[in-house]
Amino acid sequence: MPKHPFNLSGRVAVVTGGGRGIGAAIVTRLAEAGATVVIANRTVDVAETLARELASGGLTVHCIPFDKLDRDSLRVMVERIMVQHGRLDIVVHNAGGCLWSSLEDLDEARLDETLALNLNASFWLAQAVIPHMRANGFGRMLVTSSVSARVAMGGGAHYSAAKAGVNAFIRGAAFELARDGITVNGVEAGFIAKQGRGTMSAPENRAKLERFIPVGHMGSPDDVAYAMLFLASVEAKYVTGQTIVVDGGATLPETGFAVERQWG
Repeated sequence: MPKHPFNLSGRVAVVTGGGRGIGAAIVTRLAEAGATVVIANRTVDVAETLARELASGGLTVHCIPFDKLDRDSLRVMVERIMVQHGRLDIVVHNAGGCLWSSLEDLDEARLDETLALNLNASFWLAQAVIPHMRANGFGRMLVTSSVSARVAMGGGAHYSAAKAGVNAFIRGAAFELARDGITVNGVEAGFIAKQGRGTMSAPENRAKLERFIPVGHMGSPDDVAYAMLFLASVEAKYVTGQTIVVDGGATLPETGFAVERQWG
């Protein structure tokens, strides 16, 4: 009888920003694969609701507050997980976001928060978990990046810079940790539909956008989650320092005109 692929039984994972959307999908798929999953979320009640729903289906999911992004707070969070579960094998830094602003109007607060959430926290989480993963000879560090790391959108230069930094962090950390059994990878998400959230969720806006996506539709949170599931698995042991682009081909054409010309 062949072994089921991507089996995470016995593993402990934490997913930051795991309460809804892409994060909730990652939590669900890791838990379905057998992992004990800790949701680290700023909005605790949202995370607790998801944990109860998944637990009712027999999955093992817990919650922990994720409110401060500084080095000491994230180290304390990891230590709490270690005390409660005895190990931490998979860290998914999915929390992210952008306080949109034109370059001309960007202020220090918006820049600092965008960098702290998307980029800095990746470094501090890595520092906190490396000793534990190294002791076990196994670790998976994963980050939800964005195609914004390689393309531009008005009002998001600081977000693009943060995600480009995330991709550089992934490569550098992967190189340093390669001999410790720890892999570091990410998923560059494109346009992912968030049910009832954001301006792109409005049907008329979504329809306009989907005309320029080669596969013809926006992605779902599960499209990112299943890529994360692979990268978290034992089967992905020879993949490190990489990002998987999950964007329906949106970054392939030179311009939107190319899509219009191909498919009308």
